[in-house]
Amino acid sequence: MPMSLGLAVAMDAPLAAGLVSAVIGGIVAGLLGGTPLQVSGPSAGLTVVTAELIQIYGWRTTCAITIGAGLLQILLGSLRAARSALAVSPAIVHGTLAGIGVAIALAQLHIVLGGSPHSSVLDNIRSLPALWGQLNPAAPFIGALTLTLLVLWPRLPGRIGSMLGRIPAALAAVVIATAVAAVATPGIARVDLPSWRSHALPELPQGPVAALATAMFTVMLVASLESLLAAVAVDKLTADRTAAQHKDGNTPPVPVKRSDLDRELRAQGVANALAGFCGGLPVSGGAVRSSANVRAGATSRASTVLHGVWVLLAAVMLVTALEWIPLAALAALVMVVGIQMVNYAHIRNVHRHREFLVYGATITGVITVGVLEGVAIGIVVAVGVALHRLARTRITVSEQDGKHLVTVRGQLTFLAVPRLSRLLGRLPQGGDAIVELDGFFMDHAAYEAIQEWCTAQTALGGRIVFTGRSGGRIAEPSSAAHSCCRPWTPWRNHHCHDKAGHAGPPSVPGAEVTAGSPAVPSGASAVRQGAHRLLSGLSSFQRTTAPLVREELARLAAEGQQPSQLFITCADSRLVTSMITASGPGDLFTVRNVGNLVPPPDTESTTSSDDSVAAAIEYAVDVLEVESITICGHSGCGAMQALLSAAPDTEAPRTPLWRWLRHGLPSLERMRSRHHSWARISGRMPTDAVEQLCLTNVVQQLEHLRAHDSVARRLAAGTLQLHGMYFHVGEAQAYLLTEGASSGTGPDEVFARVAPGPDPVTEPGVEPGTLLGTQAGGAFSTGTGVRPGTSSCPEALRATPDTVVGA
Repeated sequence: MPMSLGLAVAMDAPLAAGLVSAVIGGIVAGLLGGTPLQVSGPSAGLTVVTAELIQIYGWRTTCAITIGAGLLQILLGSLRAARSALAVSPAIVHGTLAGIGVAIALAQLHIVLGGSPHSSVLDNIRSLPALWGQLNPAAPFIGALTLTLLVLWPRLPGRIGSMLGRIPAALAAVVIATAVAAVATPGIARVDLPSWRSHALPELPQGPVAALATAMFTVMLVASLESLLAAVAVDKLTADRTAAQHKDGNTPPVPVKRSDLDRELRAQGVANALAGFCGGLPVSGGAVRSSANVRAGATSRASTVLHGVWVLLAAVMLVTALEWIPLAALAALVMVVGIQMVNYAHIRNVHRHREFLVYGATITGVITVGVLEGVAIGIVVAVGVALHRLARTRITVSEQDGKHLVTVRGQLTFLAVPRLSRLLGRLPQGGDAIVELDGFFMDHAAYEAIQEWCTAQTALGGRIVFTGRSGGRIAEPSSAAHSCCRPWTPWRNHHCHDKAGHAGPPSVPGAEVTAGSPAVPSGASAVRQGAHRLLSGLSSFQRTTAPLVREELARLAAEGQQPSQLFITCADSRLVTSMITASGPGDLFTVRNVGNLVPPPDTESTTSSDDSVAAAIEYAVDVLEVESITICGHSGCGAMQALLSAAPDTEAPRTPLWRWLRHGLPSLERMRSRHHSWARISGRMPTDAVEQLCLTNVVQQLEHLRAHDSVARRLAAGTLQLHGMYFHVGEAQAYLLTEGASSGTGPDEVFARVAPGPDPVTEPGVEPGTLLGTQAGGAFSTGTGVRPGTSSCPEALRATPDTVVGA
């Protein structure tokens, strides 16, 4: 209630309009929205915009503009554009809100000091010194009291402070300030609610069409961004609250559903259209209101709807009480809201990501010229910063042992091509050179420039060797194969294997033409397509990868295999073990089955016994003498989904699949048992029951693994380590079970995120086999990897397998 009235005062709108928006935002947006716990009402972010519209067009036309903005929101929500709106740089969004917050705080400071605000932020700044000279102590006293209560109320100490802290600080501050003003300053300016019979409704907009369209777009843009950002914040608050509730509990976590942002945007549009029609202020979701709702324990949209109902009842029944509220108290409340919009955490994050220039430019633009203009200035500066970063490519040329070393650090785009071509042109024609590409991206222009130079040098007898530290992505012409996943390229589902309409393998000067190169004719049978894909992949391996690994494979063939690790994982086709562990030939002894299951050694069923996993474990531990065993589960596991949907009957085995899945029943029982801690990912709870079971299954299968005699002997001798691992396919993110849980000595079953670490091949002082960039304890090595050091041009531009040791 105080917030709604205060925003109406700040916008110089009818006070009843704030109450209308609070009612419609709570009931309509609460019922229809895609974020059940988000509380909607008068938009703080639109304070400056709405105040300017009222001054230019009048109140009734402003209501019509609000209707138009609401219809635009409904259209965008129907086009499913809500998620795209979040693609705007956070520095621009937070800079816009911060600029609006500064404008709000300066305008309300005038009311707190007993004056009247101006329409321009700069005018408000210039007029402040004159306002101090004609100060009336009543309004500043009530404003200062309100500000003090807003700051100190949540920090009251002791048991009494804890009890009083349940009352929102805004409500307590306004009530106390109203009571003090009634006694100490009876002549202070107060709220004057007009009769509902005189409430103004919209009229047909009058004014230039382009200006009215711009106004509708501005209201729509700011209200939408504010609502969508608040929805994302509510999701995070809800997830954090759920994690805290289940941190020490023995019940499974409640899955947290993400907001349907398109539905939320449509609901905000309906609320705005209705608010404008009923003579209310523009509506948006509010982070302050919503966070209070979540922290108060709300669990459903009933809380947001009831908020609107309570405001409606108060607006009808408490008019006399509301008219006792001093305007200075409401102004102080809204001033605090404006100050809070300049968020220090946002500034720190923006500075950390080196986007403070964008943030500062957006704030300056919003304050000096307007909201829409400020957003445009922020976008221009953001594009300029991005281009500057792309152009900051360091290219150096040095000479080593009679060869020229060309080092390129940074992104290779068309912006760097002139400097790159100039430096390459200075090298002796036909000379030998090493080109070290230390970046993550190369566009078509840079690729062509290097390819042409390389071809010319090779034709004159020179030898060009390409190396790269990062193994990053290289953007080649559309006909070229993608480089980020060789030697898996022919089997990738996107861009790389020969789809209809895609060209065959790239045309490389001097490359031999092999079977499998022609594209599959359209209409070919599935069998022929599968045979072509296999032949194409084998051909690609023989052409590009085999020459680079032949020497290492010959060594392994002569010396025999000596893998350092047994890797037990699921048979899921999306799980490429050598890729996610950055391992090469001879590193992993791999066992794959449906559900990454390890049958316990005491399984008593002669009709369904399967000793293949036990045999592999015995061979790896006793014969190969591996140093560690890893059990790796993954997200979206079909075996875990099958267990959850219909657990197999252990008394009456059905198909071979169900007879195998019975080894996962202990994992299901462990998840449902109240005697075990719940496996979770560090920093968040599992998203649903399937992910919970995938994590629990890794922990349970480790217990089955410890029961095998060969494993138990090596563990007792201290010569074997066990690791639990979870790979999230959609995020391409690995997680390792913490040391306490993996050894069975700790109560926690937490999977810690593996962060990107240094390259042990190129980083001095890093030994192979060390766990890099993870919070989990213990080693996670993959043995000795292969990293080819030379390759021919231009095929070298298509990155070779980067089989680096380490996690």
